[in-house]
Amino acid sequence: MSDLLAEAKAELYQADPDDFMSRRTELVARAREAGETAAAKQIGALRKPTRSAWVVNRLVRSDPEVTARLAGLAAGLRDAGRSMDGGRIRELTTARARLVDELTRQAFDGLPAPPAAVREEVTATLDAALADPEVAASLGTLVRAAQYAGFGLAGNGQGMSVPAPPAAKTSKPAPAEPRAERERRHREKIISAERAVAEADRAADAANAAEQALADTVRRLEAELAQARQQLAEARRQAYRAESQQQRAAETLSRLRGQHS
Repeated sequence: MSDLLAEAKAELYQADPDDFMSRRTELVARAREAGETAAAKQIGALRKPTRSAWVVNRLVRSDPEVTARLAGLAAGLRDAGRSMDGGRIRELTTARARLVDELTRQAFDGLPAPPAAVREEVTATLDAALADPEVAASLGTLVRAAQYAGFGLAGNGQGMSVPAPPAAKTSKPAPAEPRAERERRHREKIISAERAVAEADRAADAANAAEQALADTVRRLEAELAQARQQLAEARRQAYRAESQQQRAAETLSRLRGQHS
């Protein structure tokens, strides 16, 4: 990995996602100006993280001990799963919940209070990192939240594979395909794969943009709700003061009428 690409990842996945697109454009231009065309292409392919993915990226990049703590506990969970040590499994399961809860709180230190959905996604991602080595390896450059969908004691490395059936025997080998035909079919497969990648990239960008827009809408609505609650509280205070003034005025009037009679 080039220095420019590593620096771009460090900056883009730790900075606020709202600045991701504009800053990525600037970093691509800088790489091109430096003559690093390969790095520029790789930087341009980096995907904008969701808010919850960014929170996790920010956590692991600001505190290198986080990944080490997750890796250590994940190894213990795998060992306990292999040995089927019930006491050790219970102990590590408790430690797992405690660590994920602690890291979730740490992840939001210095940030505004998050929506419940974002907090849940951060918790699920940290939990998945203990179970899935691929999630653990992507910490720091996550694009979206992760969730473990396995069964039992996660990460025990005891999955089973089914061998493929033996190939059917034929009485005589099939005739060799002409080289030109093979090359043409190979090119067609490459073109098809490139189109699939481009379509997947567009779909990912659209999904990320939609998710970000919905997250922004949720934050806006929550802010409006908080403001409305403040206004309601103020209206209630004013109504109470008006009722008190009305009662005192009525009492004064009644007293004056009694004195006049």
